[in-house]
Amino acid sequence: MSIKPHGGRLVNRFVDGNKRENLLEEAMRLRKLILNDFQISDLELIANGGYSPLTGFMKKADYENVVENMRLADGTVWSIPIVLGVTEEEARTIEIDKGLTLADKSGRILGVLYVEEKYKYDKYNEAEKVFKTTDPAHPGVKQVFERGDVLIGGDIFLLNPVEHNNFKELYIDPVETRRIFEEKGWKKIVAFQTRNPIHRAHEYIQKVALEICDGLFLNPLVGQTKNDDIPADIRVKCYKVLLEKYYPKDRTFMSAFPAFMRYAGPREAVFHALIRKNYGATHFIVGRDHAGVGNYYGTYDAQRIFDEFEPEEIGITILPFEHSFYCKACNGMASFKTCPHGDDQHIVLSGTKVREMLANGIMPPEEFTRKEVAEILMDYYRSKKDK
Repeated sequence: MSIKPHGGRLVNRFVDGNKRENLLEEAMRLRKLILNDFQISDLELIANGGYSPLTGFMKKADYENVVENMRLADGTVWSIPIVLGVTEEEARTIEIDKGLTLADKSGRILGVLYVEEKYKYDKYNEAEKVFKTTDPAHPGVKQVFERGDVLIGGDIFLLNPVEHNNFKELYIDPVETRRIFEEKGWKKIVAFQTRNPIHRAHEYIQKVALEICDGLFLNPLVGQTKNDDIPADIRVKCYKVLLEKYYPKDRTFMSAFPAFMRYAGPREAVFHALIRKNYGATHFIVGRDHAGVGNYYGTYDAQRIFDEFEPEEIGITILPFEHSFYCKACNGMASFKTCPHGDDQHIVLSGTKVREMLANGIMPPEEFTRKEVAEILMDYYRSKKDK
């Protein structure tokens, strides 16, 4: 029996048949709001059930309770506000109890939102509670500060699928991933979230987790990340070559996670876990500094936050992992839990150091990353240099 979605039911806000035709006709006459890519990403994940139990953009009671208590108004655990911000000028032209057409920047209709509320909110309070900082240098805080001053809340209906240009075959909805896991006969599915190219430490903790699970669900985030992060298409290329060469094909599955990074550290770890439960995972890996950025969060804050909830409230089993590395004395991958040797025996490279090596055409050691991955990354940095 598969794991239940968060809230007990997988949301589906896609509309087809006559209802879609009627709504499309109505959408042509409604006030139109152009969404940015971040908002479209949230719209898609509400519609496909990734954000179950949400059925639309948050109204005031849900928003405020999530910011203050990491729970929806009904008490269900939820850690990140999912909201639609507009300017005050835009808000004046949006009517309560009316439909609002949602479109992309080309004007293509995506869906309809039935406006139930318009409300103002405290951006600084949201930043402090969700990100633990109001520093505008934090990318998540910056996104909140740039958001419109009025939030529009209400249920959505998706009339046309969101279009994706890259690796289209990897955009698989939760209803489909659940079906695939069932077909494979997997009862225990461990999910792994990453926004970085996969390296040996990732591989080590994935394979340790795979020892106690039936299948590995690699679900790389492919929405927007920081400018200095490796682009999604390069990361996916790295995942594919590793899965092909070093993982059992019948025990691994990869699909794209279309969310944007918020860099909310501990709160985003909870958010990522709940979403992977909706996709059908029963276990979720949380490593060091999950969804962190800079020095805003403690190394293992993203693991400790789960202690604030009862296990049944989260519903997915959390697998916390220590920082992993290659130990020359152990002659293999290890962590501080398993290795008795000192730092002088450990091969640990910072992301900055690895980027510098790759940019200078220096191959990182195989103890840190597989040669095949390093070559893909070196080609990427070389092409950047040539531009």
